[in-house]
Amino acid sequence: MKKIAYIEIDTHAEIAQDFMDLMHDSGEISVDYYFSEKIKNQLRENGESVYITDSSMILDQLSDRKYDLIIIGTVHRYFNIFFEIFQKYNAAVIIHNINFSKISKFSLIKNTFKADFIYRLKLWSKEGLFYTKETYAKAKNHLVLDHELCSEKYRLLPIFYTKSFNKTESEILIIVVPGGVSQKRRDYHRIFKTIRNLDIKNNIIFVFLGKAKGEELKNLKNLSRIIPGNITLQYFSKRVSSDVFDGWMKKADVLWCPIQEEAEFFSQKEIYGKTKMTGNLGDAIKYGKPAVFPSNYSSGLDFIIPEEENLIEQFQNLKNMVFDFQKNFSREKIQKDLENLLNELIST
Repeated sequence: MKKIAYIEIDTHAEIAQDFMDLMHDSGEISVDYYFSEKIKNQLRENGESVYITDSSMILDQLSDRKYDLIIIGTVHRYFNIFFEIFQKYNAAVIIHNINFSKISKFSLIKNTFKADFIYRLKLWSKEGLFYTKETYAKAKNHLVLDHELCSEKYRLLPIFYTKSFNKTESEILIIVVPGGVSQKRRDYHRIFKTIRNLDIKNNIIFVFLGKAKGEELKNLKNLSRIIPGNITLQYFSKRVSSDVFDGWMKKADVLWCPIQEEAEFFSQKEIYGKTKMTGNLGDAIKYGKPAVFPSNYSSGLDFIIPEEENLIEQFQNLKNMVFDFQKNFSREKIQKDLENLLNELIST
C-alpha cells in the first residue's frame, strides 16, 4: 500500500476534513496527517494517524518517515519551510489563490505596505515571504479544487462528494446563505435590500450560516425588527459549529451565494471561478443543493444557477426541482477519482 502525508498547519481545516472523510476507508493508499493544534481542534477524527506539528517540527518529522507523496494543504505562510519540503520530497500543493502563487517580488513589496504591515513584515523577515513565487514553483504538482480552474499546470484534486441523508420536507422555503457574513466576500448589502423590499405571503426562512459581526450584524438586527411575520431571519453572532452548519445545510431548499466577482488575498486581486474557488461550490456539492450565483459567474455545472430578476420565484421553483448529484459526485466515484490522481502523482 502506498503511503502519503497530508500537511495543514495554517488554515483550511474544512479541506483537510473533506480529504480525511474521503480517504478514511481507502484500500489503496494510507495517509498520515500532520496538523497544527489549531487545525486539529477543528476536525472530527475517525481513527486516522494524526500527528501534531508546527513550522519548527515538520521537517524533522518528515525525515523520520518515508512517504511516496506529500500534499500541502495551504502555503500562505512558512514559505521557507515549504520551499525546503518541495526541494526534498515528491510534493504537491493545493493552490487557493492562483494570482498570489505567481506574485512578483515587486508586487510583494508594494502589497506589504497596503495592510497588516506588522504581520506582513513578520512573514517577510522570518518566514520567507519574499520567495513566495519560487516556493510555489518548486512544488512538483499544483492542485486546485474547482474544475473551472484546471489547466495543463493545475490539476483537479477531487474531494467534494455528495452526502447521503434524508431531508425533512417542509412547506416553508428555507434559503441558506453559507459563509462568513462579511461584505468582502459576498454582497450582503444587496441581500438585505432584497429582503427589505419583499412583498410576499409565503413563509420563508433566510439563514445566514456564518459568523456575523460589525455593520452586517447591526443590519441583520435592524432588519429583523421591520420584516413581516412570515419572514424569519436566522443569524449567528459567534462562530457556527460544524453540527449547526451541517443541520441547516441539510434543511436548506436552495443556497443563495451572491459572491463578489473579485476578492483580495495579500492585497492581490483574485477572481472567483477564474483564479480562486469559492467554498460555496463545495457546499453545494457536499449537501446536494442547487445554488444561485450571480449571473456573471461562469460554471458548467447544472446545479450552479445564474440569478434571475424574480429571486423568490426562482427559489420556489428550485425547491421543487431534482438534481442527480449522485451521478457525478457519489462518494464511491470521487474516492476512486482521488485514488487515481494520487497514484499518478506518486508515479510521476
